[in-house]
Amino acid sequence: MLHQARPLTCTRQQCLGANTRQQPRRQRRRMPVASMGGGGHSLYIGVDVGTQSTKCCVYEASSREVVGRGSVGYSLASHRPGQAEQHPATWIEACIDSIQDALAEAGGGGGSPAAARVKAIGVSGQQHGLVALDADGHVIRPAKLWCDLESAEEAEELSRLYGSTLVPAFTASKLLWMKRREPESWARLAHVLLPHDYVNWWLIGRFCMEASDASGTGLLDAAARAWDRQRIAQLDTERLPGSLPELIGPQEVVGTLRPEVAAQLGLPGDVQVAPGGGDNAMSALGAGAVREGSWVLSLGTSGTLFGPSGKPVLDPTGTICPFCDAAGAWLPLLCTLNCTGVAEEVRHSFGMSHEDITAAAATEPIGCSGVTFLPYLAGERTPNWPHATGGVLGLRPGLIRPGLLYRAAMEGATFSLVAGMQRMQDFGVAATELLVVGGGSKNRLWRRIVADAFQLPLRFPADPEAAALGAALQAAAVHTGTPIAQYVAEHPPPMGTPGSGAAGLAPAHRVRVCLS
Repeated sequence: MLHQARPLTCTRQQCLGANTRQQPRRQRRRMPVASMGGGGHSLYIGVDVGTQSTKCCVYEASSREVVGRGSVGYSLASHRPGQAEQHPATWIEACIDSIQDALAEAGGGGGSPAAARVKAIGVSGQQHGLVALDADGHVIRPAKLWCDLESAEEAEELSRLYGSTLVPAFTASKLLWMKRREPESWARLAHVLLPHDYVNWWLIGRFCMEASDASGTGLLDAAARAWDRQRIAQLDTERLPGSLPELIGPQEVVGTLRPEVAAQLGLPGDVQVAPGGGDNAMSALGAGAVREGSWVLSLGTSGTLFGPSGKPVLDPTGTICPFCDAAGAWLPLLCTLNCTGVAEEVRHSFGMSHEDITAAAATEPIGCSGVTFLPYLAGERTPNWPHATGGVLGLRPGLIRPGLLYRAAMEGATFSLVAGMQRMQDFGVAATELLVVGGGSKNRLWRRIVADAFQLPLRFPADPEAAALGAALQAAAVHTGTPIAQYVAEHPPPMGTPGSGAAGLAPAHRVRVCLS
């Protein structure tokens, strides 16, 4: 069934509604651009609605350059243990400001204002977040985000029902939580969306969802790219089946901007909106990972490892998430909660700069003289140990050195991701290269540890915002009628320049990692 929204005005105040005073503080900032493209050529906007900020880039297809950027930061609400929420109106405000900033930075080269040259928009979004709307399209309650752990009990219950592990991040657990803990909110539920779907709905007035994001709900049959009616019925038979939106294909033009939104953004009314997708699927496009064997490794607060696959990976243990990609195939993914934050904990404890502690760590031997850092400082998602704690094993006199512990933290976080690669190999999915992104990828020692631990060549995408760039590339592909994977292959995102030392890296040591 096609869900069509009633016309919306959705001014900022109306979007914020009764929760205006509860909105997190926002910080608007301009982001640097590498270069400017010429005037008169088609532009495509990519927006990434993240947990901590919304970022926008304006991509010029003819020059293959990002010609404008904008970014708006915000916080999340966490008033009790495990809670992590945001009001969807925060994202709308951030989209407006970041798009306007990016267009202003793109300028009006060649006498053609940047806004007039925009042809299409794509939206990337943080996955799993539950956006609950009533029959009039009003937000029922703040969105529960992927990092909200209040639905841990519901996740365990659904895991038993479904016969496979479902972690609290998945939307299904948050729906059951709302049904059990907030019956008044559940009684009003008419539409279930994810963050990027909500932004799409604001842009065009249509309720819909695509497979890359839907596969993070826990309610999608990933192999069939269709709703799993049995799972839905096990969760609820009355309200939920009619609240889920229609599923659309990756190449579909979802619609054109509503007149009110076009006027608000200063864009032409015929600007098309692409399906968009989950941030991991969009990051794969923005990093150029569109062929089998090319995997993305993200070293951020969390660690992620994913890559395109011609077949679905259905892991009953939940170690590998059964995600779809944004181009019509699949995107098996591993996510760990503890990555760069573990090394940062060590650095802060010794009060050293990044440069000094990295230099000290570089003098330590591979394997850290037998010291092993178990990196589960914040619990863990993979393996599903939400109450786990970290630990340092193998200490002997003289080994409590800042450089050694820093290297041990990087090795421990890396080995958790190597374990994910080995699990993917059990399903016949193999990598031939890693495209490394995230804050940790800027550390030269960590790059070397990754290359040796994975025994794979590394490349380093140059654009700092792969998800926003991926959304822009998707928008360009959909607008031109080109298959998405083909378009990205023909317009490869830039990699680091050889002079920067970031273009590529090969393993230098033969390392055997034993994780059993």
